[in-house]
Amino acid sequence: MSDTNSFNDGIIKEFRANGGKVGGMFEGAPLLLLTTTGAKSGQPRTSPLVYLREGDRSYVFGSNGGGPAHPSWYHNLLADPKATVEVGEETFAVTATTITGTERDEIYARQVVVSPGFGDYERQTSRVIPVVALAPVD
Repeated sequence: MSDTNSFNDGIIKEFRANGGKVGGMFEGAPLLLLTTTGAKSGQPRTSPLVYLREGDRSYVFGSNGGGPAHPSWYHNLLADPKATVEVGEETFAVTATTITGTERDEIYARQVVVSPGFGDYERQTSRVIPVVALAPVD
């Protein structure tokens, strides 16, 4: 069900088995599972993502480890902004919106403060890393 590899598959399995808690490089980090609909396949695709929570919105960042291309989950959300999020043991529907301009820059800067690795990702790529707001569906 994951859209990348066995590394993500292991994180997803651990997340679901432990009420949203994982060890390793993501231990203690705010992590959610985002399930999108594959833009090409139409199949569900699940990605573990570090997120920033503000109010009723969660923000995720298309850093792709500082790589040159946007991650597949971002392309999936552009094709269909309806998705599902798992946080801890809670699962809920969301609608995704890409944040741009000054608002994007401010949110990304807040993420860098709480997770400095995101600053490294930004320095490693020439693209603007997408910031996506996930708002719960009423």
